[in-house]
Amino acid sequence: MSWILLIAAICMEVCGTTCMKLSEGFTKWLPSVLIFVFYAFSFTLMTFVMKKLDLSLTYAIWSGVGTFLIALIGLFWFKEPFTILKTASMVLVIAGVIGLNLSSTGS
Repeated sequence: MSWILLIAAICMEVCGTTCMKLSEGFTKWLPSVLIFVFYAFSFTLMTFVMKKLDLSLTYAIWSGVGTFLIALIGLFWFKEPFTILKTASMVLVIAGVIGLNLSSTGS
């Protein structure tokens, strides 16, 4: 159940971050309000997740996968530039999340 809550927390964080872009500096009211709604849900879910999963693993996955998904949203939805460095960095984020996951299951 903790992993499902973690996935939901990541989705809420990604929605909140996307709303930051859509709010255009708090000039659009709906995405501006949704930033706080999505982040409140994300942090609430993360609090429950951390009862069962290690802090380092949970936060690394939450931030790493969130960063990866936001980069994809930036590329495909907001038409941000696609570069080799950005791609390599996303691969490194994935490798880091996998490495942390493997290190926590081995102990």
